[in-house]
Amino acid sequence: MNYTYLDCLALFGVGGAHPGGLQLTKRILAEEKINGDTALLEVGCGTGQTAAYLAQQYGCSVSALDNNSIMVEKARQRFSSLDLAIDAKVGDTRNLPYQDKHFDIVLSESVISFTNLISTIPELKRVLKPNGRLIAIETILEQTISVEERSQIVDFYSFPQLLTEDEWVKAFKDAGFQRIDITTYQPTLEQVDEQHAADYALSETIDDALLEILGKHEEIMQQNKDILGFRIFRCC
Repeated sequence: MNYTYLDCLALFGVGGAHPGGLQLTKRILAEEKINGDTALLEVGCGTGQTAAYLAQQYGCSVSALDNNSIMVEKARQRFSSLDLAIDAKVGDTRNLPYQDKHFDIVLSESVISFTNLISTIPELKRVLKPNGRLIAIETILEQTISVEERSQIVDFYSFPQLLTEDEWVKAFKDAGFQRIDITTYQPTLEQVDEQHAADYALSETIDDALLEILGKHEEIMQQNKDILGFRIFRCC
């Protein structure tokens, strides 16, 4: 079977796979006004690590969505074990199964990059309340690269696009967001802190090919550490 990088994350059940992991998520959310009245949607929820933290820490109403049924099942198992009333759905970011103007916050942790953002970003805006905000941690292209270098990255991750910071801003503005605040994230050794490292909900069978994909991911990240960057976008 020809596994993709996203298949690999699902079968390993990787939680907090995005840059910075749960530690960065906690820092970002601590700057937001979240309480029991907040309605929050996490798109690309994976195994539910972040969604569970949100519900436990803030007591807010959390909805979780992922297009991978394996991930959603693992998220549901997590929520059930923690006795959390979080609605987890299998769904597509291009056609969200939620009403207009429903959420105060939409959170996307390294998700939009893997989608058709021309369709996805307007959908994320559609489900936000008029004063709602989109928080997105996304990969950006820091410098011009060759066609071959771009192909290696895009083909491995199945990115529909690989954008510069300015191109991301334009995409958000084209979708109707009026204010975009940007924070640069620089990966550091904090990512290996045991308390905040990625967790795993392994599937019963792990093919050796999946281990090769994880190794290739680490290789690409190292080779392109000056080419690929990460930004936190807060869009209102």
